[in-house]
Amino acid sequence: MAAQRTNYKIKDSAGDKFFLFIIYIILVLVLVAVLYPLIYIVSSSLSSPAAVTSGKVWLWPVDFSLEGFKVLFQNKQVVSGYGNSIFYTGAGTLISVVLTIMIAYPLSRKTFFGRNALMMLITFTLLFSGGLIPTYMVVKEVGLIDSRWALLIPNAIWVWQVIIARSFFQSSIPDELFEASEMDGCSDLRFLRSIVVPLSMPIIAVLVLMYAVGQWNAYFDALIYLKTADKFPLQLILRSIIIQNNSAAGLNDAMKQVERQQLAELLKYSLIVVATLPVLVIYPFVQRYFVQGMMVGSVKG
Repeated sequence: MAAQRTNYKIKDSAGDKFFLFIIYIILVLVLVAVLYPLIYIVSSSLSSPAAVTSGKVWLWPVDFSLEGFKVLFQNKQVVSGYGNSIFYTGAGTLISVVLTIMIAYPLSRKTFFGRNALMMLITFTLLFSGGLIPTYMVVKEVGLIDSRWALLIPNAIWVWQVIIARSFFQSSIPDELFEASEMDGCSDLRFLRSIVVPLSMPIIAVLVLMYAVGQWNAYFDALIYLKTADKFPLQLILRSIIIQNNSAAGLNDAMKQVERQQLAELLKYSLIVVATLPVLVIYPFVQRYFVQGMMVGSVKG
């Protein structure tokens, strides 16, 4: 006679239930604190200029209007900045990911002579740097001032990303796999291209997301290195509108119907939505790889 299987469930004590209740309350408060500003910005961007300026917008859009987005995309400088940001993000992310892998993978191999000393020098730059003025002088001397390369090369490699990628390669790419491929006549470059890269998609997704978000949100390098308005990224135009309260050129027709201050206030929220939307759209597709890569890459350092 088969023994009956009984499922036992451990009941939480009153103290545990109270503790979980407090945790849930804290998480809800954190969720509200993070979510409400996003909802407010979206609602303000979809409201009328008068409603935004008068403070009528609290949670939902008031006097629904797309005037902010309409005027925004009629501005040639905003459209140009959006295109520049897409170019800087795409090209910068590609360059950064390729260079990071080319540095991190050799440092993860035990057969690479001097890897510990080189890693120590790389980590040293994480703690100490030359500073803004020496960096600007180097960029100037190599002729990158007012060049698109000034936003792609100087900060192409982030030390923390190198450390994460190196840890991933150490824990996920065994030495036996390299030795087997070497016996079959596989070169180092082919091994990296044909074996390491396909097996490292989680950490590559992490690097792509980190570099892309950082490149998309960057504006300080453009502020100090670029002089031509046609090369400005979107974030620099966002800074001009939000901080300097400058709605840029090309809005004279709209200003005849709406007060400049009202429209400028509305454009702040509309431009924030436009600037944040690409990152919010991309993140759900790489979230699974992002979590997996971060967890694996943090196991061994």
